[in-house]
Amino acid sequence: MHSYGVREVEKLIGLPRSTIRALIAAGFVTPARGARNAWRFSFQDLIVLRTAQALAAANIPQRRIARALKHLRGRLPETMPLSGLAIDAHADQVVVREGGRRWHAETGQYLLAFEGDPASGSLRVIDTGPASPTQDDAHAHGVALERSDRAAAVRAYQRAIAADPARIDARVNLGRLLHELGRLDEAVRTYRGAIAAGAADALLHYNLGVLLDDMDRKAEAKQAYEAALRQDPQMADAHYNLALLCEELDQPREAIRHMAQYRRLIQRK
Repeated sequence: MHSYGVREVEKLIGLPRSTIRALIAAGFVTPARGARNAWRFSFQDLIVLRTAQALAAANIPQRRIARALKHLRGRLPETMPLSGLAIDAHADQVVVREGGRRWHAETGQYLLAFEGDPASGSLRVIDTGPASPTQDDAHAHGVALERSDRAAAVRAYQRAIAADPARIDARVNLGRLLHELGRLDEAVRTYRGAIAAGAADALLHYNLGVLLDDMDRKAEAKQAYEAALRQDPQMADAHYNLALLCEELDQPREAIRHMAQYRRLIQRK
């Protein structure tokens, strides 16, 4: 089952890292730890995080939130359904829409549809529908297709980028997917194209670093990780990868410095 890092969670559901940490500290989710001791979130964790934040913003008591989320987690699919998924945090109710089905998270009972509107106390959590000519829909369609038809997901991300060349999230997702598919040179061109176009995004540089590292282009990978840290000095994974890379490049002082910084950062989480 696919899992997500903190940076991916920030991009996918629009929560700042401080909010993610607060929701974890409150016990709403318990993410797994990856090989580098970094948090790894399941699809269900993403939904629970976004719903918890929405309910808290609506001033729902914490006990009520915990009860609703407990029932919600047990009914959620493990991956994003192609028909789309949306959750309404309205008053003290949590309503889920999965395709044509709409149900109360705590009871499973059928309910009417909703359209999320933060101003009215409702909030759409995740809603992925069929593609349309707009770049937003093309990107959302790409996210939904990744688990069933990766080639189609690639094409959807490419449509999103063609419609809006400044679309960083589509470029990040496209580069990562091409990397996973083994289309490494295309992935490099995707990332470098975004950077050449002036995109300033730590995750973009970090993913390029991972890719170049996998291609055994160590010196270039080091430059990419350093560029990621210039954008986000608190990016623990970049410090960790740089520490390992500096060891391979026989740069022990830099390796020690980055590993120490990595340990300081993860201790704060």
